[in-house]
Amino acid sequence: MTATQADLRIDRPSVADGAALWRLAKESGTLDLNSSYSYLLWCRDFAATSAVARAENGEPVGFVTGYVRPEDPHTLLVWQVAVDSAHRGRGLAAALLDGLTARIAAERPLTALETTVTPGNTASERLFASYAERHGAGVTREVLFGSALFPDGPHDPEVLYRIGPLSF
Repeated sequence: MTATQADLRIDRPSVADGAALWRLAKESGTLDLNSSYSYLLWCRDFAATSAVARAENGEPVGFVTGYVRPEDPHTLLVWQVAVDSAHRGRGLAAALLDGLTARIAAERPLTALETTVTPGNTASERLFASYAERHGAGVTREVLFGSALFPDGPHDPEVLYRIGPLSF
């Protein structure tokens, strides 16, 4: 972590963090908000492939959620990344992503990272481009889910970013 993050601790989320992750996602203004129930389940079932940044008081101020793809067990799909507005601009999202992938790579082979980004989400585009650069990996992009696939009204396409090969 950088000096500006010295007061933060990055670790695995617990079920007790589910409500805070839901609030962070809601307050992000850019993430698709899922039910609060889904964040509780995520913190229970995917804690090993997710990370949370905690303030000195233990309150979550950022998170990254992900899972290892069942069809490709060497690929981590990053589902959501959020940082509380008071902690943005300090490199916390990058630290969360680097810490999570290093932890997973220490436990299993990890050769690729995938995520989806909607066009125009420049913060996410920069986050994942800089991740690839820091790790000396290439980035490919293709539309994974076109707008017409979303049944609940207008939705931008989700562009798949595939970063790899990774070596740790």
